[in-house]
Amino acid sequence: MNSSRTTAPAAASETTGAPKALLSAGVIAGPLYVGVGLFEAFTRPGYDLTRHSLSLLANGDLGWVHILMLVTAGLLTIAGAIGLRQAIGRSRAPMLIGLYGAGLVAAGFLTADPALGFPPGTPDGPPAVYSWHGIGHFVAGAVGFLCLIAACFVMARRLRARGHGGWAVYSIATGIAFLAGFVGIASGNQSPTINLAFGAAVVVAWTWITLIFARARTELES
Repeated sequence: MNSSRTTAPAAASETTGAPKALLSAGVIAGPLYVGVGLFEAFTRPGYDLTRHSLSLLANGDLGWVHILMLVTAGLLTIAGAIGLRQAIGRSRAPMLIGLYGAGLVAAGFLTADPALGFPPGTPDGPPAVYSWHGIGHFVAGAVGFLCLIAACFVMARRLRARGHGGWAVYSIATGIAFLAGFVGIASGNQSPTINLAFGAAVVVAWTWITLIFARARTELES
C-alpha cells in the first residue's frame, strides 16, 4: 500500500514535468523579446520608435543582438507551444503559436533591409531595391503574425467552451488589437501613430502569450 501511494505522485510528477519545463521556457519568450527590443530601441543611435520598425535593429554593428533575440525568443515560443499542446490536449492553438515562433526564427535569419535612415548613413525612405532576405523577412513576419492572430481566436473558442468566459474575451480582444495593428502597419502608412500603435499591439500580443503559457503551467501544478 505504501509503495503504491508513493509511486502514483512520482508518476504524475514525471508526466507533468516536461510540459511544465517547456511552458516555463515559453513564459520567458515575451519578456525577453519586449525587454531586449525596448533596450535596443532606446540605446541604438539613430533609432526612432515613431519611425522605425524593430526589424531594422537587425542591421548595423549591433544587429547581431537583435538577430539573437529573435531566434532565441522564437525557439522559446516553440518550446512553450509544445508544452501547451501536451498540457491542454488536442487544439490548433498550440500549433499556431508554434508557427508564430518559427516565423520569429526565420525572421531572425532573414534580416530586413536598411531603410528610413537606419542604421545611420542609410538613405531616408524605403529601400531602393529589396533583397531576397528582406522579402523573406516580411513574408516570415506576416505569416507568423497571422498565425498568432488565429491562435487568439482559436484559444478563445476553447476557453469559452470550458467555461472560462473572461479568458475567452481577453483572447478575442488580444486578437482584434493585434489584427488592427498588423493591418495598420501592412497598409504602408508610416505615421508615428501607426508605428506606435503596432508596437503597443506587439506588447499586448506577447503579454497574452506569456499569460496563456503561465496559466497552463499553473493548471498543471494544481
